[in-house]
Amino acid sequence: MADATRARKIADRIRVIVAQTLEQRVKDPRLGFITVTEVRVTGDLQNATVFYTVFGSDADLEGTRAALESSKGLIRSEVGKGLRIRLTPTLEFVADSVPAAAAELDELLRQAQARDAEVAELARGAVPAGDADPYRTPPTSGSAADDEDHPADR
Repeated sequence: MADATRARKIADRIRVIVAQTLEQRVKDPRLGFITVTEVRVTGDLQNATVFYTVFGSDADLEGTRAALESSKGLIRSEVGKGLRIRLTPTLEFVADSVPAAAAELDELLRQAQARDAEVAELARGAVPAGDADPYRTPPTSGSAADDEDHPADR
């Protein structure tokens, strides 16, 4: 079992090697505008999961997924040459869901802002129900209420 620091360094190195290989060596026309966002390596350094995003439509994402699967052997051999460790990890490519989740959050925030604007518009001309000053105030000195005998004063 490798320590966490070594696994993190290997994952960073794999991310760089995969990105360079995709840019320079893989000539598949199905490969879209791809960004390798993260690589996670298992504790025994046997498996690596490569997360990526693709700029474009769902068709571009599917084409890129197919291109990555067909060129997985070439990419793994380049990773093995670049890492120079005893065993080259197997690669699994996973489309990163962070951009989709971020877009969904942006939409929810936009809806909340629109609802807040509606509430602010409704409250613009509103007046409070009841008295203008709903809090009880102590009687002022010299008023007629001071001269009367209160039951609590007895």
